[in-house]
Amino acid sequence: MSSEEALLLAPPTTNASAAAARTASLAAVESPAPEPAGETHAVLTQRFHAAIPGGAHTYAKGDDQFPEGIAPYLVRADGCRVWDTERREYLEFGMGLRAVTLGHGFRPVVQAAQRELLRGTANVGRPTMLELRAAEDFLSTTQAGDMVKFAKNGSDATTAAVKLARAATGRDRVAICQDHPFFSTDDWFIGTTAVRAGIPWGVRQLTHTFRYNDLASVQQLFEDHPDELACLIMEVEKDVPPAPGFLQGVRQLCDQYGTVLIFDEIITGLRWHVGGAQAVHGVRPDLSTWAKALGNGFSIAALTGRRELMELGGLHHDKERVFLLSTTYGAESHALAAMRAVLTTYRREPVIEHLRQAGEYLRRLLAQSIAEHGLTGHFALLGPPQCLVYATRDAARQPSQGFRTLFLQETLKRGLLLPSLIVSYAHQPADIELAAERIHEALGVYRRALDEGLDKYLHGRPVQPVYRARN
Repeated sequence: MSSEEALLLAPPTTNASAAAARTASLAAVESPAPEPAGETHAVLTQRFHAAIPGGAHTYAKGDDQFPEGIAPYLVRADGCRVWDTERREYLEFGMGLRAVTLGHGFRPVVQAAQRELLRGTANVGRPTMLELRAAEDFLSTTQAGDMVKFAKNGSDATTAAVKLARAATGRDRVAICQDHPFFSTDDWFIGTTAVRAGIPWGVRQLTHTFRYNDLASVQQLFEDHPDELACLIMEVEKDVPPAPGFLQGVRQLCDQYGTVLIFDEIITGLRWHVGGAQAVHGVRPDLSTWAKALGNGFSIAALTGRRELMELGGLHHDKERVFLLSTTYGAESHALAAMRAVLTTYRREPVIEHLRQAGEYLRRLLAQSIAEHGLTGHFALLGPPQCLVYATRDAARQPSQGFRTLFLQETLKRGLLLPSLIVSYAHQPADIELAAERIHEALGVYRRALDEGLDKYLHGRPVQPVYRARN
């Protein structure tokens, strides 16, 4: 290896005090090893599907998203590792669908939640002082809005934002970015996907789509529906960065046509910046929605934005009332305490810098493996380092669910839970290096399958897209 290559592949440097704090925070709590389930994988699968539609409470975690017969059922997690019913250990790079940025069981967050539970105020009949402190903490840390309303999941927050925009503008139509895969479980969004059973035709007609980084497609929507678009909702950034002038152009068009601009920061908030991707790119929306990293795995989401919009869901105005967000568990105290501990950690420690460094180190190591196996054009790394994903393509370089399944199969066999390449504050250089070694082996199988045929190496059916009309 040349000196230049050695420098390129060197692990990221870390601040000594931050590393020490991280080590202390992630020290394992004494607990007995998880007991085996005592049942075969097939029996457990049957039980899951007998009790839960789809076998999981999140479609992205369902059996159809993983190789047949080997996807683990988990019983414990710590840092960037998880354990299954057979006590097998896996390095995880999904991190709760990007919700866990600090690591599983991050002690300051868990301890904050525990302390609040012991106060007996998990859910009481009037607002608690914690709700006020949490709201002020969120607003001062993120600088993303004038007011905030908490909820339990991102879908509720985005739907509330759409309702608020419709109330403020008196319009019904919604514009969404078709290149961003998920905004809500509610009808206004799911009606645009292939899984539209149960959604009225009339509701589906009110949502329109545009393309990311295609300002002309946004302009065309406004021209096609003048004075009809209540809001435009999009992620600020996903796999590719915004083209120069795109976000600014969208902002200008929304201002010109009186449309509310909503940024979905559910993934980017606290992963791109404490102020979200809007702070990185310097374009402010009217409303934005947050979740995922806010609670490091605890259920907490937020809707924030301009006071004149948010106050429509309040008491201090003479306009028609908006029933904005009213959830029994929206201010559940342990989740708010967890969020405050997360925000404190972000203010004190270089979390986002670590995410970028760890993700970039992983990208460099995997890029070398891709080149060594001759997989350029067949296995691709996408997205910024703090939110890295991969794409699988066949011999013709076309997107392939079969090759995705093969890659998942081979990485699971090697102790990696790898639906994506998402890193956390818990992932250290040694974890990245271990994962890269095992992925290198899996990519060797990928190469052989390209040369000799997928069927020779893939065991079981391919994984399926979540959005499909039939099973």
